[in-house]
Amino acid sequence: MLELSIQDPHFNEKMLAIDALHQVIDPELFVNIIDLGLVYDLDFSQSDRLVITMTFSTPHCPLGEAIEAGIHHVLAPLFPDRKIEVNIVWEPPWDFSMMTDEGRRQLGIEE
Repeated sequence: MLELSIQDPHFNEKMLAIDALHQVIDPELFVNIIDLGLVYDLDFSQSDRLVITMTFSTPHCPLGEAIEAGIHHVLAPLFPDRKIEVNIVWEPPWDFSMMTDEGRRQLGIEE
């Protein structure tokens, strides 16, 4: 799950990226990738790149390329001096507990 610290030297950039990533909708679940909990990390430590570590809701996500394209579409204009890299991982595996309250609400999942 994506965690932020106000002490992080890249806090402002991460908040800007997170705000933009709310626009990237999982085409199968119709919820954005932040509220689904699919984004695990945003790494700004290298001056020329932004690495997004994330997963998909299933290992055989047929629309993964569309999600990656959406990420590039919203982040490239905000960070034109950085190469946007999407690193797909399968550990930890995604499950519904990784969703935000808003994501659960959008899917009608009660706690």
